[in-house]
Amino acid sequence: MNKFAKYLPFLAWIHELKDKKVLRADMVAGLTVALVLVPQSMAYAQLAGLAPQYGLYSSFFPVMIAALMGSSRQLATGPVAIVSLLTAAAIPMVVPEGADMVTYAAYASLLAFMVGFFRLAMGALKLGFVINFLSHPVVVGFTNAAAIIIATSQLNKIFGVSKGSGEQSYEQVWGTVVNATNDVHLLTLVIAIFAASIIIVIRKYQPKLPGVLIAVAITTYFSYLIDFGKPVEEGGFGGVIVGKIPEGLPSLIMPEFDFSAMSGMMVVAITIALIGFMEAIAIAKVMQAKTKQRLDINQELMGQGLANFAAGAFQGYPISGSFSRSAVNISAGAVTGFSSVVTAVLVGFTLLWLTPLLYHIPQAALAAVIMTAVLNLIKIEPIKQAWKVEKHDAVVAVVTFVLTLIAAPHLEDGILIGIILSLGLFLYRTMEPRFTELSAHDGSAMLVNALENKLERCEVVSIVKYSGSLYFANAGYFEDKILDLISSKQKCLKYIIVDMAGINWIDASGEDMLTRLLDRCSSNGVEIIFARTEGIEKVLKRAGFMDRYGENRFYDRRTDALRFAWRELGDEDAASKSPLKHLIS
Repeated sequence: MNKFAKYLPFLAWIHELKDKKVLRADMVAGLTVALVLVPQSMAYAQLAGLAPQYGLYSSFFPVMIAALMGSSRQLATGPVAIVSLLTAAAIPMVVPEGADMVTYAAYASLLAFMVGFFRLAMGALKLGFVINFLSHPVVVGFTNAAAIIIATSQLNKIFGVSKGSGEQSYEQVWGTVVNATNDVHLLTLVIAIFAASIIIVIRKYQPKLPGVLIAVAITTYFSYLIDFGKPVEEGGFGGVIVGKIPEGLPSLIMPEFDFSAMSGMMVVAITIALIGFMEAIAIAKVMQAKTKQRLDINQELMGQGLANFAAGAFQGYPISGSFSRSAVNISAGAVTGFSSVVTAVLVGFTLLWLTPLLYHIPQAALAAVIMTAVLNLIKIEPIKQAWKVEKHDAVVAVVTFVLTLIAAPHLEDGILIGIILSLGLFLYRTMEPRFTELSAHDGSAMLVNALENKLERCEVVSIVKYSGSLYFANAGYFEDKILDLISSKQKCLKYIIVDMAGINWIDASGEDMLTRLLDRCSSNGVEIIFARTEGIEKVLKRAGFMDRYGENRFYDRRTDALRFAWRELGDEDAASKSPLKHLIS
């Protein structure tokens, strides 16, 4: 069974369901998550620009697949806010003008297929490490901006007014605010505030209760009693409600592979694949620390990929792991992935028999669900902490935040610029690693920074230390520092001992630079020898570098290299006067 469990992860836990305590715990947890997921998925579907039923479709079969094929037992998969927002940003770029909801949903399913393909391919090729290219500052900046964009996108539903016009999100938000100041729908606003208040109060004082479901149920019953959705001309309040949701499970409908549309959504699909999975793996790691269960990132990628394939095939849209529902799942006592299977079954039950109960849900209540969920994503403290640790990282976070807000709805532009800036600053920081000349206090055998400690330097033999990788971006810097050192010794310098203990990686540019530097210096009467090369010794041997210059160039200890240099010089008088004399005495 262990052999097959590698490819079918559910085999590792399915036998545990024989224990009635485990089975009961998973069923309770599955029910608890379903009570949150049903209203949340409908709200997130509307955030993605889809009708509410598409959120339920994405919460049925795909959730089951993610639970069975992922490595995390408690990760709750389904529609999430940021992925929904990215979906809403991608589809309008490719959908034909005047297209109906069915066509729009078909493109959303195609996007889910693309996300599934990227995640599945990354998992199969064991490329889980790629998510590390999304640095923490980039994610913090993007998440804060996305949370604000999501929250403000719901203002028209909160105030019961039409959405502002404009290509950019900030233009639409401003237009919505102007519309709200002129003609707000007071009952809609009251319902939104009431729903949000219920969620916030329950979250604070009774966090184990399904606050989202309670808020939606109460406002829905109120909407039903007063016939909130009935037009004003017919004696109603003219409020906006969910309306009729088709009964029954989603059909298997494979999306048409429109390659023109796929190329237009490519960047967003990759962004969703990475951002969504990073969110999923972050909560999975938190739960792993609590449960001590094994987490396989590449297997989780494959599970999430297959789940998105299922979403694309069954009229859903891109999904990912959810922070909030995963927290609910584990706090409710979930032991295995069966809890998510129970959740999916209950969503299916809702689609089959309970959709008439969803008819009177006010759109304002769903907007309140979204706003209360995403406001928790706004966190300033990580940016402040980044400023304390490395100011460049704080700059990256702020720039990503600002550009994402400005670029919206093209959110991928903000995060791409953030990634480029993050990598650029990394290269900048590593272009000039620490390069120091070492010396010793009189009577001491300890080597320290000669400049910082204002120590006398030896004019004939120098020991230098270089800390950092030696690659294309800083190879020239290393060469310049060596040549500057030679120039500063006024042609007295005969040997340079390079302590390479701080170098653990070298590329072809670095090796080529060392070759040219050694040949150039040797021809001018200065020999370079190396100490403590263990970090890159295998690479230098494989490149033929060590064979080319002979074993006398390489030493395990700096003192051995120094003894060789003085022996070659044969100048005992100079050695006795050197500040390095205590190293070889």
